[in-house]
Amino acid sequence: MASQTLESNSSKQIIREEVEILTKILDEATERLVDPVAFAKIQQLKKLASLDHSPELDRLVESLTSQEMDIIGRYFSILPLLINISEDVDLAYEINRKNNNKEDYLGRLSSTIEMVAKADDAETILENVHVVPVLTAHPTQVQRETMLELTNHLHGLLRKHRDIALGLVNEDKWYADLRRYIEIMLQTDMIREKKLKVTNEITNVMSYYDFSIIKAITNLNTEYKRLAGQNGIHLENPRPIRMGMWVGGDRDGNPFVTAKTLRKSALTQAEVILNFYDQKLYELYREIALSSSFVATSEAVEHLADISNDASVYREKEPYRKAFHYIRENIQNTRSYLLYDQDLTPRYDDVTEFKKDLHAIRDSLIDNQAENLVSGTFTEILEAVEVFGFFLASIDMRQDSSVHEACVAELLATANIVPNYSSLSEEDKVSLLLKQLSEDPRILSATHAEKSELLAGELDIFRMARDLKDKLGEDVIKQTIISHTESVSDMLELAIMLKEAGLVDAETARVQIVPLFETIEDLENANPIMTEYLQIPMVQNWIAANKGYQEVMLGYSDSNKDGGYLASGWTLYKAQLDLTRIGDQFGVNITFFHGRGGTVGRGGGPSYDAITSQPFGSINDRIRLTEQGEVIGNKYGNKDAAYFNFEMLLSATLDRMVSTTASDVSPWHQYEDVMDEIVADSNKIYRDLVFETPEFYDYFFEASPIQSISKLNIGSRPAARKTITDIGGLRAIPWVFSWSQNRVMLPGWYGVGSSFKHFIDKDEKNLALLQKMYRNWPFFKSLLSNVDMVLSKTNMNIAFKYAQLCETDEVRSVFHTILDEWQLTKNVILAIEDEEELLAENAFLKASLEYRMPYFNILNYLQIELIKRIRSGMPEEEVRKLIHTTINGVATGLRNSG
Repeated sequence: MASQTLESNSSKQIIREEVEILTKILDEATERLVDPVAFAKIQQLKKLASLDHSPELDRLVESLTSQEMDIIGRYFSILPLLINISEDVDLAYEINRKNNNKEDYLGRLSSTIEMVAKADDAETILENVHVVPVLTAHPTQVQRETMLELTNHLHGLLRKHRDIALGLVNEDKWYADLRRYIEIMLQTDMIREKKLKVTNEITNVMSYYDFSIIKAITNLNTEYKRLAGQNGIHLENPRPIRMGMWVGGDRDGNPFVTAKTLRKSALTQAEVILNFYDQKLYELYREIALSSSFVATSEAVEHLADISNDASVYREKEPYRKAFHYIRENIQNTRSYLLYDQDLTPRYDDVTEFKKDLHAIRDSLIDNQAENLVSGTFTEILEAVEVFGFFLASIDMRQDSSVHEACVAELLATANIVPNYSSLSEEDKVSLLLKQLSEDPRILSATHAEKSELLAGELDIFRMARDLKDKLGEDVIKQTIISHTESVSDMLELAIMLKEAGLVDAETARVQIVPLFETIEDLENANPIMTEYLQIPMVQNWIAANKGYQEVMLGYSDSNKDGGYLASGWTLYKAQLDLTRIGDQFGVNITFFHGRGGTVGRGGGPSYDAITSQPFGSINDRIRLTEQGEVIGNKYGNKDAAYFNFEMLLSATLDRMVSTTASDVSPWHQYEDVMDEIVADSNKIYRDLVFETPEFYDYFFEASPIQSISKLNIGSRPAARKTITDIGGLRAIPWVFSWSQNRVMLPGWYGVGSSFKHFIDKDEKNLALLQKMYRNWPFFKSLLSNVDMVLSKTNMNIAFKYAQLCETDEVRSVFHTILDEWQLTKNVILAIEDEEELLAENAFLKASLEYRMPYFNILNYLQIELIKRIRSGMPEEEVRKLIHTTINGVATGLRNSG
């Protein structure tokens, strides 16, 4: 949506020119590297790419050798990637141009702050707003870090393309550089041949901080304070954007996440930010070479200079340089202590000491008429230390409720408190757990009884969390999340585990306990669970110690897989309304952590619309949301894209906080009964297909590449929590990813058409009512706009080809049920939107799909042929890498398939 508002005819033309240049270079490089026959087939496939029913295309794909498939698969995987880069560059260019020319666009921070400044409590809002994107541990991004680096080089080169026409860049050298990187890309392994480990995930995520995130956030925070000041609002210490992290702490279904990986994640983050400080301090040491012959310095700076080990005779009259030398030595020794336990001095015991020294220099410069020097690099490090401390990003821990229960049952049994905890009623469980937490000071794990591997591992990770908080600061780990929260006892069981590690007592909790409500049933039960939980006096103590905040995580993926798109979206909406009311009732600020993925089926879609369509009152001053899959690369792959996406998130949050009043939302309440009726129908239609149709399970496994995806090296965790015997046992990510690959995109729309059609058919006025809801209700508009976008990325002709992979007519017939619902959904969505075609309001995406889809459609045909060959007896090892290349290419082309 945001990019749509930036598109222009000139940018479309430039993208087309760049795509032609990139395609020409790719063709030239490919022609030199492959034999003429293979290259001729590539050109032939390009001509046939836009034809959905071409016997010639089928025959050509069937005739390809494995070697030719490898070459062709790489070519058609790289082509959409190059198109992506060109679009990203154009977006960055347009944002910078509009900012510099003071032109408006959706989500522009200056316009948003100007709007907020009119509110009576503007200063409070701007000081306290808190948006946290959380990079998660299960990416569907299958590209290697090497490919991401090459992408970054090409992005930088395309940023210079417009300068060629102005004569500011040597055209021959520019083309030579472009050719070099495309040729390297063409000859580099695009995907990992080995299973990704948690340590690899940590390293990969960290690369985004170096590429873009640190600089983007420090720049945004600086601009944020400047804009507030421009509107007459002085802010003390706002931190509007901070980062979260699941990598190394999310052990739900991932046996490879341990105390060691948690430590590795935290210390790798510390290393990244401390290296950043070290580099910036060296730059300041070289830059601020002020002489005491010309400028005065404060006593604090003189003191830092006096205790500095910089003994060079050339520094005798350069107190600022000596002070920076001292600070840098402290940071280097702090890094050695935190990472390697080397107790060197001088070093900082905590980040406040580091800030104190930086502020001493800042204040001295300002007091002595050198305030202009407190900009650029100095401002960057001052902002960074406020946001990132010594920890960089807060790491969430997550585990399934069943694991906590098993551990607590073992602790209670070995301590001779109760032999079979799990057999107790919910009421008895809660009573027992509260007694242990409030009255019994014992550490249950202190007995000599031998511990199971499960319990020992869980205790180790909580103890590691305590050690890391002691070492790196409280913010390094702030939340621990309970998957499949179904009762109050689930939350108190986690409290028992935290108590064992010294992280919880009757008065305070150093780590917040966060329930995750995932399925439709869990979301509907969230109200009574949280009502009971918030009434517990000890819980009230914990919340009071956390400044009155209690976070609740909402699961988009499992609720969608469980009930379908409409049921998931509406149940999540109502859960937020209910939980917000409960929070108001108990004087608690309920904040939400949105477990969104890249696709609509996992809560994805344009971030600005997603936030501004949340229920009124559900965003007080903070919001967290997951970022995962190839979406991470799209949003944070370079500093311009990262800045823009942070700006969107922040502006949308501020907009939702201040732009809507109670009177504005009163008409929406009359729509709730309509939604209840439609959603109930949609849920039944969806579940009838997915869970009640006997042939559906076989259809999904035979007409999608799920088997190959399960073996793909895209993450450290298994594709399922257990052996896959039914749809319910499959993780939401491979579920959604598979439907994206076979181009059905079922989780993003199935059940929508029939349920709306049934409602429209009941009364001739109902279509007009739905059209009114679409025009006036942000939630409803966002809900349907996402369906529109998903339908535009489907290709039912290709989906039909996948359906032919099914072994029997009975299984194959499931496709026709899906096809009928797809056509009905398309017709109904267009009728409610009152449009003639899909993407009528998103010209940018429409144009993008037009010139990229034909090329990655070819990858689907290759994938289908490879699946056929495996099933006909070809050794899987021979074609597995080829299938994975096609999976990567389709994901790259779709841009939000995870």
